[in-house]
Amino acid sequence: MTGRDESVTSTRSMSETATQELPFSDVQDFEDAQRGFVGALDPAVVTNDSGDVVWDSGSFGFLDGECPATVHPSLWRQSKLCTMQGLFEVCDGIYQVRGLDLSNMTLVEGDTGVIVVDPLISAETAAAGLALYRAHRGDRPVTGVIYSHCHIDHFGGVKGVTTQEDVDAGRCPVVAPAGFVEHAVAENVYAGTAMGRRAAYMYGAALPRGPLGAVGAGLGPTTSTGTPTLIAPTVDVDHTGQTETIDGVRVEFQMTPGTEAPSEMNFYFPDRRALCMAENATHTLHNLLTLRGAPVRDPHVWSTYLTESIGRYAGRSDVLFASHHWPTWGTERLTEFLSVQRDLYGYLHDQTLRRINQGATGIEIAEEITLPPAIANAWHTHGYYGSVSHNVKAIYQRYMGWFDGNPARLWEHPPVESARRHVEFMGGADEVLAKARTSFADGDLRWTAQVLNYVIFADPGNAEAKALQADTLEQLGFGCENGTWRNFFLMGAYELRHGPIGTPTVTASPDIAGALSVEQLFDAVALRVDGPRAWDADITIDWRVDDLVHRTRLRNGLLVHFDLDDTTGQPSPPDAVFTLSSPDLHRILLGGADMAALITDGSVTVAGDAAGLGELVSYLDGPDPDFAIVTP
Repeated sequence: MTGRDESVTSTRSMSETATQELPFSDVQDFEDAQRGFVGALDPAVVTNDSGDVVWDSGSFGFLDGECPATVHPSLWRQSKLCTMQGLFEVCDGIYQVRGLDLSNMTLVEGDTGVIVVDPLISAETAAAGLALYRAHRGDRPVTGVIYSHCHIDHFGGVKGVTTQEDVDAGRCPVVAPAGFVEHAVAENVYAGTAMGRRAAYMYGAALPRGPLGAVGAGLGPTTSTGTPTLIAPTVDVDHTGQTETIDGVRVEFQMTPGTEAPSEMNFYFPDRRALCMAENATHTLHNLLTLRGAPVRDPHVWSTYLTESIGRYAGRSDVLFASHHWPTWGTERLTEFLSVQRDLYGYLHDQTLRRINQGATGIEIAEEITLPPAIANAWHTHGYYGSVSHNVKAIYQRYMGWFDGNPARLWEHPPVESARRHVEFMGGADEVLAKARTSFADGDLRWTAQVLNYVIFADPGNAEAKALQADTLEQLGFGCENGTWRNFFLMGAYELRHGPIGTPTVTASPDIAGALSVEQLFDAVALRVDGPRAWDADITIDWRVDDLVHRTRLRNGLLVHFDLDDTTGQPSPPDAVFTLSSPDLHRILLGGADMAALITDGSVTVAGDAAGLGELVSYLDGPDPDFAIVTP
């Protein structure tokens, strides 16, 4: 038997154990996921204006078969549930489109039209979902939009269901939690390039679909690759208990900032006894720190808000639905669902802190922590999207930071230098490879991946190491219950074999960049300054935008900005003053618009020496959406 056969046997053994130990006879989730089915999109292929496929539900059709040895049986089960595609009735007057993107789009019928909740990632998939709804429920106009929170899979498709003109005319209010725009654009612009590149690994959008590749992301099938858009909210929700009537539909809101998103809210439809939990209670353990990168979320706050949801709404509700997965019906069942979800996040928080205060580090706690049986035995607490392992490490990071307190790890070498020294200490690349093959044959995959990573970072051209690492990561992926872990492992294997695939999805679209405030715009530009090249520069520019004057100064490699007003005193004169509109400022600083052309046509006027702007722009770095991950 070869080493690869041994590792395959190890992976298969994990899957067989899961099959025996997990309650696969419980089919309630399948009954709930199919309940209220109205009709499906057929064929379930969505294209953009150029004819490119941005969504294909049929590519997951293989999930109708039996679970193969290359997929964890629990993840296979979850993926089957997540790819059930179509229009479903939740209760009288509330429908959901599921399986047309990573998230769900909910449609609430009002007096004259329909309110759209969370219009997916892409305008194309949202438009297809709305068309599916209209095909079965009539050509109702969209009379309102609700964003439950600030992640792109809950607002990106908005221009597929309404227009800026309808919103501006007051025909379609857009409701969102306070702080929505600030957080939505910050996430997708400030670190958007790096998050987008890592999201390619997390969601596996570029992986071939099938038992050897992508089977889903646990939260949904995967991300669509269409056009993300944004229309700014017209109604802010800023306190729990706030009630709005949209097209005759009463909606009561519960603010939950700092839970699954920094700006998020649950909401309740009292006349339909229906509760929407946004992304705060879904059929998976969620992320406290998403693998694509984000600020660490607060599980204590998350748990506390779920307790509040139970107290305010559970007893008054007949159905609970969310922005992902399928609904839960019945007051008793949904109350228990919320209670176990609450206990899940609260237990992870409290037990991690208990062990932190006993001196354990994040990685140690992650290896030892076990959920109580009553929590672990519920399907909806399984780590299909988040995981106990990386969530515990996130809690440690939230409270203690990156350093575990051991001074030996306070000033370690960076990855490439550390790898070179490791390989040298181990006797050279050939010796490490020989030992790695033995570890691979023994099924010790975690260790094999670690030591092969040293060889690859010490010697990026070592084809033998990359090939064995690809096999190792592939087997690790095949054994994962967690959809995003599987995607990360398989994407690593894919890029080791085929080279980088870049970033298949776009987050920092013109709509999102255009929603930056002037302050956020200057912040975004400041993040691109190549500090060392700009050490000796001293450039002061005043920007007169919409009757306000904003000053930027580049000095000591740092771009600072502030408003000039009566409290500023008498600042030194600028090198130049540009007078222009906010849209033109966005186009110049982020879109590369031709300043000379804008000055010539009168859109921009300038006083002083305009050359300083050109010098400032020359110090800006461009982001790299194709940066290496599994190689140095």
